[in-house]
Amino acid sequence: MSAYFHSINWKNAIALPTVLFSLGLIPTYCLAAGTLQEASDALGASKIQSIAFTGTGRWYQFGQAPNPKSPWPPFDVSSYNAAINYDQSAARVQITRKQVVESGRVRPAPVEQKPDQYVSGKVAWNLATPPGGNAPTVQPQPLQIEERTAEIWATPQGFLKAAAAHNAVSESYKGGSKVTFSVGKNRYVGTINAKNQVERVQTWIDNPVLGDTEIDYAYSDYKDFNGISFPTHITRKQGGYPVLDLKVSSVTANPNVQIDVPAEASNAPAITVTSEELAPGVYYLRGGTHHSVLIDQKDHLVIVEGPLNEARSEAVIAKAKELVPNKPIRYLVNTHHHFDHSGGVRTFAAEGATIVTHQDNKPYYEKVWANKHTISPDRLAQSNKPAKFSAFSDKHVLTDGQRTIEVHAIKNSGHNDAFVLVYLPAEKILVEADAYTPLAAGVPAPASINPYSVNLYDNIKRLKLDVDKIAALHGPGVVNLGDLEAFVGKSQSASN
Repeated sequence: MSAYFHSINWKNAIALPTVLFSLGLIPTYCLAAGTLQEASDALGASKIQSIAFTGTGRWYQFGQAPNPKSPWPPFDVSSYNAAINYDQSAARVQITRKQVVESGRVRPAPVEQKPDQYVSGKVAWNLATPPGGNAPTVQPQPLQIEERTAEIWATPQGFLKAAAAHNAVSESYKGGSKVTFSVGKNRYVGTINAKNQVERVQTWIDNPVLGDTEIDYAYSDYKDFNGISFPTHITRKQGGYPVLDLKVSSVTANPNVQIDVPAEASNAPAITVTSEELAPGVYYLRGGTHHSVLIDQKDHLVIVEGPLNEARSEAVIAKAKELVPNKPIRYLVNTHHHFDHSGGVRTFAAEGATIVTHQDNKPYYEKVWANKHTISPDRLAQSNKPAKFSAFSDKHVLTDGQRTIEVHAIKNSGHNDAFVLVYLPAEKILVEADAYTPLAAGVPAPASINPYSVNLYDNIKRLKLDVDKIAALHGPGVVNLGDLEAFVGKSQSASN
């Protein structure tokens, strides 16, 4: 017996009481409440291979705050259905939601959204019906694998199962335990209360804007659902603000959750950048869902927008150097701070470019870019370079003495409060993102006019911009001003 006691890892999560219990040396009632073993027994973790739960509440759109200082915008959730297969590390989440109308902010009329999201092992995808389509199609989501996997192992039973499988370390905490373990690059920290309930789980994932980003799950008001104890209230915060507030109404233990990976889900499209010259030295860099614009100046380059993530921006940088070799990228113009439009901005800062953006975005970037980037260090984190900014309030002009580039604030948009457009007066080209997205061929016009597009049109008139072409950074391509006028219900004569 003494040799066995010398072999015990005294810092291990289960520690001495559980070891003694497993040897039959102490009865169950002598185990301290709030331990990993007691919680696992109380929540039936070892007996649950799958779980499903439903609820209603609020969902919040991460990374899309209308102001750099505001929380993520809220959506009412009328239906939330989650099904998890722990053995497969797979999950499906179906949500029915509608955006909440915020006082004082003009947005498009809320429409019901029904995202259908999946993850299985190392593959993530959505099922969605494209505009004008009849059947849902598979949309690979490789960038969502980390977060969706975290949602599996952060559920109460999932946390306990993962802790048992990954050498968790436990310590006493507020009458219960704090349990820590890692799954690959991701660390999990959970607290178990004296009632043997998982109260909180924290984990960290990588985000292109925020770096090491905490996801904080809180569980309360546990209830017995046909023999399974599960919380009836779940909240989740990400990046410091709520992303989910759910009232659970039903729970099913060990349902049949079979999630097969479609062949299309594993075939994530390669990152490609194609170019179209809109005017001498002005290139529309198209790719996927988000585009950029390259402007060739006398002794340097200017790029409008570094979207999505580092991989996308690296591809844009490579295309720029291919089109115009031997010139540095001196400026990157950022239209707004929404994460799909700012996820690659750090890459341009690492390239040495000065970031041109609205003055309200500069302190936000300086704050969040100070976060650690240890989970997946990007180029800026590795370089230790300080980012350079050129911030403005209303108008900023870039020129090489030959070509002038104007950057204007978009005033009073309901989409974003620190929002800019780019205008090339000699070429009569307008570059914008999110204010107006041209419709693809065959897609029916929306039932109501988008107020963001009306606002863009009003700003063009306010600024007296003589626009010919619009290079929208979403959508099928470059259009004429007449297309925007038709979209917002303005006649050509009214614009003259």
